[in-house]
Amino acid sequence: MKRMDKSEFLFKILSYTFTTIFAAFCLYPFIYAISAALSSKNAMDSGLVILYPVEVQLDAFKAVLEDKMFWLSYANTLFVTFYGTIWAMFISVTGAYALSKSRLIFRRGFNFLLVFTMWFNAGMIPQYINYVNTRNVFHSIGITDDKWVVVIAMGLAAFNIIILRNAFEGVPKEIEEAAIVDGANDFQVLTKVYIPMTKAAMATVTLFYGLSRWNGYFWARQIISNSSEWPLQVYIRRALEDKFEAINYGVEPDLPYTYDSLFYAMIVCAIIPIIIIYPYIQKYFARGVNLGGVKE
Repeated sequence: MKRMDKSEFLFKILSYTFTTIFAAFCLYPFIYAISAALSSKNAMDSGLVILYPVEVQLDAFKAVLEDKMFWLSYANTLFVTFYGTIWAMFISVTGAYALSKSRLIFRRGFNFLLVFTMWFNAGMIPQYINYVNTRNVFHSIGITDDKWVVVIAMGLAAFNIIILRNAFEGVPKEIEEAAIVDGANDFQVLTKVYIPMTKAAMATVTLFYGLSRWNGYFWARQIISNSSEWPLQVYIRRALEDKFEAINYGVEPDLPYTYDSLFYAMIVCAIIPIIIIYPYIQKYFARGVNLGGVKE
């Protein structure tokens, strides 16, 4: 076994130390959220909660479980995340597959326009007008559920298409040619050759889209006016605004928990699906970004 020299040993010690500190900084907010949600009203008001729960109580979580609007918003978020991710992946995969083909007419021009949208953005006002017009079109054909506007109008990201395009370009051409000789068409080549051979990039882009849909707030708040269609992030933000409004008017109900404990309980419940799903995709994450983002 090769013995490490002093400089290498020192480097490893420093690397592990800084990594541990960085991980602790990342993990602490989540631990504090759980502790604050489980701590009593007196402990929160006194500022006694720092790391561990103080005077454990479950009243905040019970209030969240009994909040029908919270779970309706939860269902709306699941809807937007599920259908939004499927729609975005369909557009991105098909677009990336076409752009990866040298036989595509005006291929360079299309790739330039795709990258151009990353350099120069139309701005917030044109985007808002576009989304409002999309919503009006949906309403005119009988689709009154504004969640579909969030799903359809926000269907892709140029960076994710580039990741998939580069991943597809890395697939050996001989495998595609062999599939074509066996009688496969473009759809079969895409689904039987390209997608299975780029699982890491596919999983990474799916994770990107899923997280963006799950955490989506701004445009959902601007577009969706009906409170029964709000996703979870909009509902939590609106509840937080109602709290500040009540405090400003001096109206604060006598509850066995603080408002902060309630909101931390909402946050903990909101992040549970991501915690469950992420470990299954995490192993593809770094490999997928390297595979799709770097082209030799």
